[in-house]
Amino acid sequence: MKKYIVFPILGLMLVYGCGKKEEVKETKDEKFCIDKDLKEKITIESVQKRPVSESINLTGNITYNGDNVVQFNSLVEGIITKTAFSLGDYVRKGQVLAEIKSTELNSMQSESKSLQSQITVAQRNLQSVKSMFEDGISSQKDLMQAQSELDVLKSSLENVRANLAMFSASSERSVFQIKAPTEGYIVDKNISPGMQITDGSEPLFTISDLKEIWVLVNVYTSNLKNISENMPVDVTTPAYPGEIFKGKIKMMAKVFDADEHVLKARIVMENKNLKLKPGMTADIIIDKSLGGETLVAVPAKAVIFDNNRDHILIYKNDCTIETREINPIIKNNNWVYFDKGVNEGEMVITKNQLLIHERLKN
Repeated sequence: MKKYIVFPILGLMLVYGCGKKEEVKETKDEKFCIDKDLKEKITIESVQKRPVSESINLTGNITYNGDNVVQFNSLVEGIITKTAFSLGDYVRKGQVLAEIKSTELNSMQSESKSLQSQITVAQRNLQSVKSMFEDGISSQKDLMQAQSELDVLKSSLENVRANLAMFSASSERSVFQIKAPTEGYIVDKNISPGMQITDGSEPLFTISDLKEIWVLVNVYTSNLKNISENMPVDVTTPAYPGEIFKGKIKMMAKVFDADEHVLKARIVMENKNLKLKPGMTADIIIDKSLGGETLVAVPAKAVIFDNNRDHILIYKNDCTIETREINPIIKNNNWVYFDKGVNEGEMVITKNQLLIHERLKN
């Protein structure tokens, strides 16, 4: 007779079946998308083919446009008693900038008073001669001579008064006032209270509107063959990291600077918003063509260096941004070049891309 062992499966099943099932919650990662505010802060550019070039890096200094300035030389001698401006100040045309105490002012004022007295006497004399001429006592020659003497005195007085006005003489303060001949910024100053002004004195100050500036570039012998007039250049300055100012080489000196042993080149640039100030140092970048070969290129400013590797952000749409590791074959200050890994026509984020890169990582 066979024996069977019966397990309480049903009971076990019932007990197990009565247990509370655990709820499984599925979580989905929220997808990153560029919102409207962030979109306004970034720049997206198309990948394109460019002639391969290398960068030539030079240094220079920013200065005012020497062809567009007003220098003030005093026409009188004396001592500066007061100044009312500093280097870099903006001044308006006609604004009093300084005062000069001068013996010439006393001489002019004395001459003016003397001429006024002589004119009064000459007017009386002319009136007397007229009366005698009408009575037949004086001749017409006497009348003309008296009139001529009066005219000469009046002409001399007008000349003295014109000089006093030209030198902005102040009779109340007994000084000549130096007034700004034009509006602009004080870019050079060689004047201070107590200073003696003579005929051979250098210009007291220089005014420029700074709407156009010069960048004086140091060109070394090794770079001469690669640089010529009218070449476009990029100018950067430590004051504005990452910002590039466009210009052209307008002039190259014909002889080397004896002190610095360099050839000086001059870049003329518009100074939008007056950002560039005389005295700033500048870095000049010139692209030199390498024979016309073209490769796919991405602006160097788009590259993100992270974890010892270079990356760029490829933009497909606001919710699809790819972080792509890159291996450029040629680099210069402005461009990185590829023979593979990046395709012409792809869109790359070139401004504030680090913000998006960090968001994607997190």
